[in-house]
Amino acid sequence: MNEKQIRLSDTEEVRDFVKEAEKCDFDIDISYNRVVIDAKSFLGVLSMDLSRVLTVQYGGTDARFENVLKRYAVA
Repeated sequence: MNEKQIRLSDTEEVRDFVKEAEKCDFDIDISYNRVVIDAKSFLGVLSMDLSRVLTVQYGGTDARFENVLKRYAVA
């Protein structure tokens, strides 16, 4: 299971992230604290507190998705 830290700041970034997550054939979860949401759900991700650093957990590999994670990665 891979894990990355990201920050999404607005609905455009959420839409971009979810759009790329939907293209993957493996499960992707996004979480903070004890809240875990399916990363392929636009409304689910949008309902999260976007002021927080979010943790993305996923079990596969996809070059396009990795590039999206790099774009939103927290240093």
